[in-house]
Amino acid sequence: MTNANDDIGEDLDITKVERRTSCGGAWVRGTIAGHRFEALVFPEHAENPEWEIGDSRISKLWVQCLADKKVVFNWDRGADVPAADKTVQAIVDFLCVGIADLAYAE
Repeated sequence: MTNANDDIGEDLDITKVERRTSCGGAWVRGTIAGHRFEALVFPEHAENPEWEIGDSRISKLWVQCLADKKVVFNWDRGADVPAADKTVQAIVDFLCVGIADLAYAE
């Protein structure tokens, strides 16, 4: 039996990577699994580990369901809106694994 979340990431579409010049980091925007996201990622880990999601180098992550426009996850140096369900958690987990590396790939 396969889990629907096993396919998370197959439709990842990065629509914009915008590096910030004033205070570092890069905004990464895109869509994945029927959701839109914006993530602020850094090339290095945060000085305070509590400011990023796990070991991801993501300090801000906003996820919105495209179907109903509801915010289903928000992290801003801490959890503001927890993952709404297992699919959203799978999206967050997927982005945490490599979105920072993707943003800083040369």
